[in-house]
Amino acid sequence: MKIIKFKRKINYKSKRKVIIKNLIINMFIGIHSFEKRKKQRVKFNITITTDPNIEPNRKELSTILDYEKIIKRLTFLVSKRHYDLLEELSESIFEMIFDYKLVKKVNLKLEKLDIVKDAESVGIEVSKIKYE
Repeated sequence: MKIIKFKRKINYKSKRKVIIKNLIINMFIGIHSFEKRKKQRVKFNITITTDPNIEPNRKELSTILDYEKIIKRLTFLVSKRHYDLLEELSESIFEMIFDYKLVKKVNLKLEKLDIVKDAESVGIEVSKIKYE
């Protein structure tokens, strides 16, 4: 008797993320009068989870989330106006990133680097998931 071994088909479940780490942008943010007159450094850490059902294909760029475009849009977004609160800024960023159909989840960490003398930074961390 001969034993036949079948190759097992392996099914994968994947998660793909785009990471923007420690991006620092000078911008107008804050409720104090001195914050409205002078730009301050804000550090952005963004993790974007994309749709695992869409396989990346270099011939079909719509299957890939371009981090350069995200950074350019983010830089433009913060240059357009003054934001009073990091929470207000975060909502604008979520709106901008969720415009991309591939995006399923966004983790966002924003830190003001120069506002509190005795702290390296102060900020917020927020996550949002798109349900369809």
